[in-house]
Parts: sequence; structure tokens; C-alpha cells
Amino acid sequence: MARNIVILSPHFPHHYHRFWQQVKQAGGQALGIGDEPHTGLSHETRSALTEYYHLPDMHEYDALVRACGYYTYRYGRIDRFDSLNEYWLATEARIRDDFNIPGVRGADIDFIRRKSRMKERFAAAGVPVARGRVVRSPEEARALIAATGYPVIAKPDVGVGALNTYRIDSDADVEPFFREKPQVDYLMEEFITGRIHSFDGLADGAGNPIFFTGHVFSQGIMETVNEARHIYYYSMRELPPGLEDAGRRCLAAFEVRERFFHIEFFLTASGDYVALEVNMRPPGGFTTDMFNYAADIDIYRTWAELLVLGRTDLSYERKYHCCYASRKHHLPYAYRHNDILSRYGHLILQVESVPGVFSSALGDVGYLFRSASLDQVLEVVRFIHQAPA
Repeated sequence: MARNIVILSPHFPHHYHRFWQQVKQAGGQALGIGDEPHTGLSHETRSALTEYYHLPDMHEYDALVRACGYYTYRYGRIDRFDSLNEYWLATEARIRDDFNIPGVRGADIDFIRRKSRMKERFAAAGVPVARGRVVRSPEEARALIAATGYPVIAKPDVGVGALNTYRIDSDADVEPFFREKPQVDYLMEEFITGRIHSFDGLADGAGNPIFFTGHVFSQGIMETVNEARHIYYYSMRELPPGLEDAGRRCLAAFEVRERFFHIEFFLTASGDYVALEVNMRPPGGFTTDMFNYAADIDIYRTWAELLVLGRTDLSYERKYHCCYASRKHHLPYAYRHNDILSRYGHLILQVESVPGVFSSALGDVGYLFRSASLDQVLEVVRFIHQAPA
């Protein structure tokens, strides 16, 4: 049982207040630490937190330790420390080490932050993975390309989403890549042709998935960001056996405990699931809302009960395909927002204005909708994304 749960950056993303509200409902203390002044917190976040500690510079580790010390003095032992945000994974692990808090520790953090180390765990799981390695010079890159051929993908070994990701198609692209890339380690790997499928859910303290589902993506986040496209993705009602098997193997190999997971694979033309990367956090965007809509559950309450009470009782059925379809302000569309609501309002669940930090991947506006029929879901997608004649 975990009563005192310290939350880093509880105001971000803005809709995560639903997690902290359920901590309070389950009988826990939701204790926030963030760089947003008290007056900048939304009403929903303020009402969800037992207390909030303002820390102007979240990267000042000694100050963060003092904030945790304050909460320990005031409320007793810190039982959990989390943010549900990939950016803070290393900081969370360090705090857990220093305060002896259960969860992912410093010794394990590289396997869920560094894409190069993820490959080791995927291999241990018996799941195929793209050939690749960290390259630090044009010579190392060319040696890899001699084995894989073009194109190759280069992405930060530690990174979030598809920011600063490059596709290299020829010898002429190699030298410019090394001149232009940020000064961090880059993983280069062979280009895999396939559609992205994800295995998503929440695991209990023993590593068993309390809830799991799968999603199919219209394209990769790299293409969405680099080419300024809109995107859609939808949940499956029935998971292909190969996806579930690969997903469960990865859960065991990465020793996922009491955490959300988002594991991405390429489904190739041959029917193989090739591992892309793993994220030990809730899937991005509004996917946790999609969990709820697809199965008529409350995943926020389920997570909070798991942490606070050490148990949860969840029975579910994937009743619907739930879909997220985005629009970009710079792209022309055949139909206006009101046209979409007029024709498909009975299927639409949420319409979201996406904060700027997420808009490159999730679009400027996002529509969430559901139907038991995949054909109907794809019909709505086509209407939303229809270009002018």
C-alpha cells in the first residue's frame, strides 16, 4: 500500500490531473513538485493535490532533494515517486535510489531510456529488432551502412518522440548529417518497412498486465513530425496473436512492474513484429482517454488503486475501436469543423486543441471518436482528412 505519492510536474500534460484526482479518491496523498507557480495551476490540478511545492528550477537536484525531504518531514515516508512523463525518467530513478523508493532504479534506467540498450532486452525477449548501433563518426556510419544498405534512420539514443530524427538515403547525406545533428549520441539503424503497431497497457506489481490493448498507426511519428503531416491511430478490438506474444515477451524482458507500458513494433509484409522501442509510461497524447472509451473503464482509477491500495479489480471488454485523428492548421481540408460534427457528432467523444509542444506529432486539433465497426472509424478518418477537390 502506497499512501504518500510525490508527483513531479503534476500540471503537465494538462489532462493528467485525472491521475492525481484518483489518487486522492483512493485514499492517497498526491504531493506535487513543479516549476509552475501555484497561481498557474489549473483548478483541476490544484483540487487533485494534497499539497504543491513550487520549485522554480526542476533541474536543480539538491533543491529537489530538499523538496522531498520537506514532504518526508510533513507526511512521513515517500511511498512512490513518479511523473508518468518520459522526460523525467532519469531524475525519478535517482530520487528513488536516494530515498529508497520502490520502482525503476538508476541501475536499470539505461534499458528504458537508451534505444541502443533496448535492443539488448528485445533480443533477450526473442523479438526481432532492426540492425543498428550508436555511431560517432562518418566512418562508423558507413561501416554499418555497408551491412544494412540505404536508407537508414538516425535518432538520438536518448530522446522523446521523433525530434531530431533523420533519414539518410545516400552517401551524400552522411557528412551533412554529422555536421548538422545535435551533439549527442545517435543510434543509426536499418530502415524497416512496415506499419507501426503498439502494445499498450498497465502492469501490476508482479508484471502481469491488468489491462492491455493494441493500436494501429497511419504512419510513424518521424514522418508526421518531419513532413508536417496529420496522423490517425486507432485501437484494436481483437489483438493479433503475434502482437500479444511479442508484447508479453517484452514485458517480461524489461521487468515491467506497477507501470504503464507503450511498446512499438513494425508489422512487416512477412507478418513479423519487429521491435522499435519501449516506453515505460502511459502512451502519449490522449491515449489513456482512448483506453477508457474503447472498453468503458476508468484507467485513471485503476492505476491509482494499484498504487495506493496495492490491488485493483478490473474486468473489461474491448467494445469499440477508438480513434484519434488530427488536423494541422497549415493544411487545407474539404470539410469544416461544423461539417464533421454535423455528420459524425454521434460518434465523437472529444475535440482537443493540442498544446504547441505536442502539435508537431499530434496536430493542432485532435478528434477522438469510437465505433464498434472499423469500417465506420476509417470512414470518419477519411472525412476529417479529406483534401479539397
